[in-house]
Amino acid sequence: MLEYLTLIFKSIFVENMIFATFLGMCSYLAVSKKVSTAIGLGAAVVFVQTLTVPMNWLLNEYILKEGALRWLGEEYANYDLSFLTYILFIATVATMVQLVEIIVEKFSPSLYNSLGIFLPLIAVNCAILGGSLFMQSRAEVIHSFGLSVAYGVSSGLGWAIAILALAAIREKIRYSHVPAPLRGLGITFITTGLMAIGFMSFGGMLTGGSSKKEEPKKETTIQQEVKTDNLANNTKDLSNDISK
Repeated sequence: MLEYLTLIFKSIFVENMIFATFLGMCSYLAVSKKVSTAIGLGAAVVFVQTLTVPMNWLLNEYILKEGALRWLGEEYANYDLSFLTYILFIATVATMVQLVEIIVEKFSPSLYNSLGIFLPLIAVNCAILGGSLFMQSRAEVIHSFGLSVAYGVSSGLGWAIAILALAAIREKIRYSHVPAPLRGLGITFITTGLMAIGFMSFGGMLTGGSSKKEEPKKETTIQQEVKTDNLANNTKDLSNDISK
């Protein structure tokens, strides 16, 4: 249970897709002008990440990586299909994005129109593909299907929180006095940098000193006696030199 909580916390705050790796910045900057639009796109990203990361984990475990085809028979044990990783991962992402686009257009036409071109662009959103590639590269941490689901949900949720927070700030900035050279993307980049610094502070919650302090080594009685004898001999030699 602890590894699930640690993975979720790190994916949302410490290793946030936006503030730690700067993935998905195009949609993040373009669709963060209104909170309502940011909520819709954030929910779509969470949905896509939740489905694509576990599906790509299964593809990687049972098809792509070296020896993954062993379940078909020993004659397939030496096959390595890792060169198909990008093709299959992108195909999975594109399929899920098409599903999301159909659902949003069906049940929320206003949100579909407000998102515009950025909804189908989720298919090429580097944050979505980055989630699957990070999952693959962290096989020692995300070593089960359950952990892949947790990582998919939390990484998408971290991206959604980032764009929602920026949208709320940008709505307030409209009524603030911003110097002319910084208006628009200038103040947006500054705000993003400050938010990234704030999110970096969560990393200290996962680190800490060792719980056991090193105790000074205790000298044995024999070592103490040897030091006492040496000190006595040195004192005696010094007294003889002074007397001479």
